[in-house]
Amino acid sequence: MSEHWNANKTKISFIAGFLVILLFFLSIISISAVPPTSRDALTHHLAIPSLYLKHGGIYEIPDKVFSYYPMNLDLLYLVPLYFGNDIVPKFIHFAFGLLTAWITYLYLKRRIGQNYALGGALFFLSIPIIVKLSISVYVDLGLIFFTTAALLLLLKWRDNIEKPTHLFLSAACCGLAMGTKYNGLVAFVILSAFVPFVYMHQEAGSKGAGYKAAGYALAYAFIALVAFSPWMVRNFIWTGNPIYPLYDHWFNPGAGAGETAFGIFTTRAIRYHESWWEMVLLPVRIFFQGQDGNPRYFDGKLNPFLFILPVFAFFRSGHGASGIAFEKKILIAFAVLFFAFAFFSTGLRIRYILPIVPPLVILSVYGVRNILQWGRGAAHRKTKYVVTAVSLVIFYALFLNAAYICQQFKIVRPLEYLSGKVTRDEYITRYRSEYPAMQYINKNLPEGAKILLFYLGHRGYYCNREYVFDMAAYKSTLHQMVKQAKDAGAVYRKLREKGVTHFLIRNDIFNRWISADFSKREKGILKIFFQKHVVRLFNKNGYGVFRLSG
Repeated sequence: MSEHWNANKTKISFIAGFLVILLFFLSIISISAVPPTSRDALTHHLAIPSLYLKHGGIYEIPDKVFSYYPMNLDLLYLVPLYFGNDIVPKFIHFAFGLLTAWITYLYLKRRIGQNYALGGALFFLSIPIIVKLSISVYVDLGLIFFTTAALLLLLKWRDNIEKPTHLFLSAACCGLAMGTKYNGLVAFVILSAFVPFVYMHQEAGSKGAGYKAAGYALAYAFIALVAFSPWMVRNFIWTGNPIYPLYDHWFNPGAGAGETAFGIFTTRAIRYHESWWEMVLLPVRIFFQGQDGNPRYFDGKLNPFLFILPVFAFFRSGHGASGIAFEKKILIAFAVLFFAFAFFSTGLRIRYILPIVPPLVILSVYGVRNILQWGRGAAHRKTKYVVTAVSLVIFYALFLNAAYICQQFKIVRPLEYLSGKVTRDEYITRYRSEYPAMQYINKNLPEGAKILLFYLGHRGYYCNREYVFDMAAYKSTLHQMVKQAKDAGAVYRKLREKGVTHFLIRNDIFNRWISADFSKREKGILKIFFQKHVVRLFNKNGYGVFRLSG
């Protein structure tokens, strides 16, 4: 009777978990089914593929530095863009989140059971930063999938160490991760270093084990680099640097250094006036203080239980194979090392450390399992308390994630668009105030127009005329011309030599920039230039369209 009840309870739990995931899936699809308005989509992930379509193929775009980034996922977005659909790319991106949840589920099911596995998949999918990415046209979910697949395949290799099939598949996935986003280079370094450790753990003491371990590591690195090589070859041909713009001073000595790079601690002290203890606690704060759109608070949101529950994964649970204990060490080592690389190499953003999320989810599930097993081994009365406490923790962790999803419904407001209450143009204008100016450009300016954009955050996707950014390589094109010009006419002639016919300007920031950064002489030249050679055509929401006039 007891066994029958336990079997029914397990089945009911699985069905309930599946229904929750289905509800989550429908929610994400609903929130995603609106026109794209996120910054990186409009500057990069949709903008560059759309330029490739207009040009008829991949070509170098020197004024847009992000066009040199690897683009495995962006090339997938070309297909729906070719058919005039820019919403489907969100679903493509979301699909990689679902694939990551699936391989996480398969790993946990094989190790500790179906219900734990389903809980892990649900926990991963509902983490706030994963939800945010699932409704946006980015590439980070692709990076997460390929790095997680590479890590789990490397662990799978342990099951049959003499047959390198899973090792080579892991290397291919690692290469695809690098070809999706440069952050994959960090995974490449870590996983390549892990290969000999995994081999030696299985074959320690065997004849020639050290040489074989080194050979497997070299083979792993070679296969990964081959999978990444198309982007390296492209960038080397264009710039002489296979990973441009990263480390360009190594490959092109004397090249413009760009902005001065400060360490993360100096940067946070200057920008946010943080104390030493706040910076010491950064690895903890990132799990508790995340906020969307706020760089001080890591521009994203995790779940605090991703920090708490993995600790319990290493508590003794009463039983467990030594192989699983080794895998746990690999998972936590990957998470710690990846975080350390990201922490010390760049400004701290949650999106830069996302490959650590699936390993932490897996360890969180192990942690829940260990607590429950400890409770079952205690006195009967304690068991009830432990089960109740763990149930409350799980409920609260999922509640935090569900609350974030509800918040996204309020922010994105998809039902107004899906019901036809607002049009596509009205919806985009609500979130991108420069959109009416771009509509004016698309409807009224000639096909041969070339627009110089000022302070639009590089958001050019909705502009259907040729456009370039004023700020290239950290220098303003206009400011350099004014500095070198003898008079306003010289500025006009230089712009026409570059083919520029129009300006699109965000007025408030542009005016503050002129006031703060231009000398008295330069302000005089610019004033005459605007009086004699610039005609305003359109102005709305603080954005103006101007025509150059001889």
